[in-house]
Amino acid sequence: MNKQPRTQVFRLKKGCTMLKSDWKRHFGLREAGVYYALIILMLILGLVTHFAGRPAYLSATNLTNILYQASMVGMMGVAMTVILITGNFDLSVASVAALGAAVTVALAGPLGFWAAAGIALLSTIGVGVLNGTIVQVLGINAFIVTLGTLTAIRGLVLILTNGRSLLVSTPEAKAQMVAFEGGKVPMQMALLVIAVLLVVWFGRKLLRARSKGEAMPVSTPGGVVAGLVVAAIALMAGPELTVAKPVIYAGIYTVVVWAVLSFTTVGRRVYAVGGNPVAARLAGINVNAYKMAGFILASGTAGFAGILFASRLGAVNPTALQGAELTVIAAAILGGTSLFGGAGSVIKTLVGALLLFTLTNGFNILNLGANYQGVIEGTVVVAAAAIYTVGGNKRKKAAA
Repeated sequence: MNKQPRTQVFRLKKGCTMLKSDWKRHFGLREAGVYYALIILMLILGLVTHFAGRPAYLSATNLTNILYQASMVGMMGVAMTVILITGNFDLSVASVAALGAAVTVALAGPLGFWAAAGIALLSTIGVGVLNGTIVQVLGINAFIVTLGTLTAIRGLVLILTNGRSLLVSTPEAKAQMVAFEGGKVPMQMALLVIAVLLVVWFGRKLLRARSKGEAMPVSTPGGVVAGLVVAAIALMAGPELTVAKPVIYAGIYTVVVWAVLSFTTVGRRVYAVGGNPVAARLAGINVNAYKMAGFILASGTAGFAGILFASRLGAVNPTALQGAELTVIAAAILGGTSLFGGAGSVIKTLVGALLLFTLTNGFNILNLGANYQGVIEGTVVVAAAAIYTVGGNKRKKAAA
């Protein structure tokens, strides 16, 4: 009887150990905690609203409404994740979004919606260039710079609006804005196709890793689970499942940014710039350019969100989106993005945004006051930060 060589037996044992540790790491609280939190919260709210006699929380209408509410903050959160990965910070995104909305509304009448939206987008990108130049060229701390531009841009919004609400009065411009932001798109078949692609793509990677006894990439188990969850949602919702256009925009934007970060040289360099800028510079990476690009992406995305906001209401007021920057940052923190650079996931940030708006939506259905909402949301953010910090310290000790 042939015996396996000792080296082969050792390799198999080592591969099994690596697979077990990978599964434990990928599905532990640090890596998958935001997914668990969202699922558990949705189930709890579904049960509570059912037994309290409130409107059905888990109805397709309410779930798509949550997606709609979270779409703008989700997009800004994705861009915030990128800038945090590069090791910088941007507090001005909500004010920049308000600037984009104000410019769009102010110019939509005389110039038409598309021209106004183009000027608004260029204006907000200019803010990103300004932030990046001050931080990277002058070397001033990003927190201080963007705190200053937050106030300055909000003042500029007050000047543009003259301290009062602006309305789009031209019917043609209003119709274009409604066509851009309004309306719903049927999604069941699209979600089923996405689910199949996710399961096949990540399933093949999973089987290949198991057959070779290799460590799985971080995204592999999560991709399979995500595919199954998407399929379940599509089947349960039925053919009546439709989502608003901003949800489509947010989904496409998130997938593009995730693909760039996960599968391209640019993405690897973004993580390298935030993780160890000195080593990245020695490796020939233009660190300043990548950090500058983070500011431009954040402001440009905020500008697009502002255009959506203006199109949604056909109006803007001087205090529009005030305080939304904290929600954007909270979504990134809930997704496990490091505030020190080099680590973050745009998918988990999007889930973090959904978690925050799931809380808000549930509170509204249960008729809880705004004071309770603030306390609970703040507690959730602190608890998430504590889980990620403790998990990271344990991993560092284990590695040492």
